[in-house]
Amino acid sequence: MRVTDAIEIAETELEERFVRASGPGGQNVNKVSTAVELRFDLDANKSIPDYARDKLKRLAGRRLTIEGIIVIQADRFRSQEQNRADARSRLIELIETSLERPKLRIKTKPSRGAREERIKAKTVRGRVKKMRSRKVDFE
Repeated sequence: MRVTDAIEIAETELEERFVRASGPGGQNVNKVSTAVELRFDLDANKSIPDYARDKLKRLAGRRLTIEGIIVIQADRFRSQEQNRADARSRLIELIETSLERPKLRIKTKPSRGAREERIKAKTVRGRVKKMRSRKVDFE
């Protein structure tokens, strides 16, 4: 299964188990195992770079087991093939998200004009507050 040009997941690294889906569906739910439980051993895979592997572990959250296996449950559709494709696409989407590197922030300083504007606004505000505290003589 190809994720990107550089990353490919071998079929042997994926384990699929078909179980009965929950929810509505009548007799079909009780007879046919359409839900898919896709298991991917992240620790065994070597094609995913280390930076993405760490991010993938964070993104997987509760889908990641203690053994380092990502478990994806798919039971959205009534067809086994559709659920299988859905589980695989969700795994690919998770891996692609982990490959995105954060944009580096370029530190900037406020301009001289912006600093002067800020000081001026503070001075004006201070004057307003000072005027409130003065006693007014009505005589």
